[in-house]
Amino acid sequence: MARILILGAGISGHTVARYLNKWLGKAHPITVVSPKPNWNWIPSNIWVGVGEMAEKQVTFPLAPIYNKIGIDFRQASAVSIHPEGGPEHAAPYVTIEYTEPSRAGENDVVEYDYLVNATGPKLNYGATPGLGPEGGYTFSVCTPVHASEANARLQEMIKAMKAGETKTFVIGTGHGMCTCQGAAFEYMYNVDHTLREAGVRDKARLVWISNEYELGDFGMGGVHIHRGGYITNGKVFAESMMVERGMEWITRAHVNKIEPGKIHYELLDGSFNELEFDFSMLIPPFAGVPLKAFDQSGAEITDQIFAPNGFMKVDADYEPKPYEDWGPEDWPKTYQTPKYKNIFAVGIAFAPPHLISKPMKSANGTPINPTPPRTGMPSAAIGKAVAMSIRDMVHGASQPTHTASMANIGAACVASTGSHIFKGTAATMTVFPVVPDYDRYPEYGRDMDLTFGEIGLAGHWMKYILHHVFIYQAKMRPGWAILPD
Repeated sequence: MARILILGAGISGHTVARYLNKWLGKAHPITVVSPKPNWNWIPSNIWVGVGEMAEKQVTFPLAPIYNKIGIDFRQASAVSIHPEGGPEHAAPYVTIEYTEPSRAGENDVVEYDYLVNATGPKLNYGATPGLGPEGGYTFSVCTPVHASEANARLQEMIKAMKAGETKTFVIGTGHGMCTCQGAAFEYMYNVDHTLREAGVRDKARLVWISNEYELGDFGMGGVHIHRGGYITNGKVFAESMMVERGMEWITRAHVNKIEPGKIHYELLDGSFNELEFDFSMLIPPFAGVPLKAFDQSGAEITDQIFAPNGFMKVDADYEPKPYEDWGPEDWPKTYQTPKYKNIFAVGIAFAPPHLISKPMKSANGTPINPTPPRTGMPSAAIGKAVAMSIRDMVHGASQPTHTASMANIGAACVASTGSHIFKGTAATMTVFPVVPDYDRYPEYGRDMDLTFGEIGLAGHWMKYILHHVFIYQAKMRPGWAILPD
């Protein structure tokens, strides 16, 4: 019997849990630890943020799903990892602290034979003074609750504009080292769509602010795409969309402080600037969820297992070297930790070995460049590959059997406006691979037959359909395993 412990129940953690449950059954107990009671289809938080969907449409309770299939669910936060056991526990274990109201603050120990770290990110609002909805002056769509709060403020803005006021909306990234530009990009277009539907778009100034060197970078070092029979770059693709909608943009920006109604930012050229706003939604930078690690004697070994940013080290090359010397082979393949072969990290929880976009610093020495994206489709692919490896190792394999290097998998992004099936549009973009490989694809770093972008209603239908498909799949409804991840 092998005991499997999964920390986190987001896209990647839930993927690992449901596939291992399907393949291993009840012969090998599975425990899932997550501080939140609900699963959230994060891509649709965008629609919550403009009032097109309610929180209950993008979430569902995890406990009933796990109870039905025999997975032990603990609503708790992981506190520390003990991969060698300890004086009171011969087996490896994790300490947890319950967040479930009836047991809040209570500590417990969960032993394991295989551990999967799928904790996702800490939303690091504190990296920028004044950032975020919790004690700051900007909004977020990173959680359903935050998205609902953003929508409430958006509706107040619309009411004021209907009364004749003009408003400035600033949307983008709230720090020079942010990722998830795509989520902010999509929210920008949904706000534009909502204002047009309300008949007040002429009263609004929409400004995009981002740490990208050029529009359309998205932390992937830029991208060339096939569109309409031609090859163009992501910069032209993104800029054309903004020009068509009367949007402004500021790139190469590090937001360093936010005050009520005012954003302070630094540009790569070293200049310091200010931007006034009435409404702002800025994505925070990500950090690893704070976890400690200890050896059998109780000595702390956190720095051996985690990178300085809190993400877990896996089978990647973390040796420092110039950006030009990095290659696709440096990226992790199995997501197994080097020192402990029964520990894996999936989704956002693993530490990227290096930036995909070129590192940049301002004239003042401030880093301003996107960090690598690891959300959505790559998270699910990584989670499934790790689940297959653990399944095979439980059955006797001596090492991981499946890989999912971001240098060898693709990603698709559908940025839609509105959720009405007959209204709105969408920008659909696919890239393969996520990490460019100029040895295999010398001209553009990616396979141009699999890297393309289009705008239209068909992509909007796809986004709407995928919302329902992925929630159906996550609820493990009949036939879920045959649906795409």
